[in-house]
Amino acid sequence: MILGKAPLLTVAEYAALGETESCYTELLEGRLLLSPNPGPAHNFAMLELWTQLAGQAPSRWTVVHAIDIDLELAAPDELGFSRRPDLIVADLGGVKRADESGRLISAKDVLIVVEIVSPSSRRTDHVIKHGEYADAGIPHYWIVDLTEPVSLTVCHLASGFGYQNAPEVSGRITLPEPFPLELDLGQLSR
Repeated sequence: MILGKAPLLTVAEYAALGETESCYTELLEGRLLLSPNPGPAHNFAMLELWTQLAGQAPSRWTVVHAIDIDLELAAPDELGFSRRPDLIVADLGGVKRADESGRLISAKDVLIVVEIVSPSSRRTDHVIKHGEYADAGIPHYWIVDLTEPVSLTVCHLASGFGYQNAPEVSGRITLPEPFPLELDLGQLSR
């Protein structure tokens, strides 16, 4: 079967597509990317991390899973960039504004973006999204690797240099930034 050429999209056109059922989508320079939904281990880790984060985030922040964010790497009328990370910690007011307006959550309202590495996403998470999230100005990027022992790489924006990666950590950890936080990474796997 020959398929027609897929149209290139702005972020607003992408948002107007609505929800998908069998897979999730992202937008890369106007091109629609399709990916299968994550497996049970990935979903379990995402839910457990959501629970740990939501219980400790200050009230101005909310934790949201699998939601599109506008990386704002292009003007509204240009071919856009949107990613759907596993989790975000975002400004509650910004999330409400996006919900009420029907727009995507803006990168400027995101404090932390979290990607849980899948076998097919290792390079994308460590290289491509690492650069895109830094270019979008998201202050903190966390990469969770479920390979035993479950580990976390915490990346933070270093003025003018993109992300600076802290050494990979595992087990029970305490993070002073972006707010005091204790995580038990061992609980992310069954």
